[in-house]
Amino acid sequence: MPDPRVFFAAERTLLAWLRSGLTVIGLGFVVARFGLFLSVIAASGAAPGARGPHWASTALGILLVLLGSGTILAALANHRAYVRTLPRQDVPQLPAHWLAPFLSLCVALLGFLLAGYLAVA
Repeated sequence: MPDPRVFFAAERTLLAWLRSGLTVIGLGFVVARFGLFLSVIAASGAAPGARGPHWASTALGILLVLLGSGTILAALANHRAYVRTLPRQDVPQLPAHWLAPFLSLCVALLGFLLAGYLAVA
């Protein structure tokens, strides 16, 4: 008897990793922009002890964005490798079987573009 629950469990796992990667990307963006916030506060004179550019938070933020994007790509590779090991009858014939992998690729690509934007901005 075919059991599509195995495939759908793998799909849920991919989507869970996608959410985790998005969370790390979001955290990276916040960390990178926190350095900009500190620079604005220092320039306004509101924080007399703060000085100079805060490149460390920008670099850490970019690293977190890249880590999140890499996590999504690695999860997609694991998902594809696992689905290839399933028997043919356990993989349901879905009308949009490409949707979760496509979403993962798009989010990872946007994460890499965001890292590039943070690097030059």
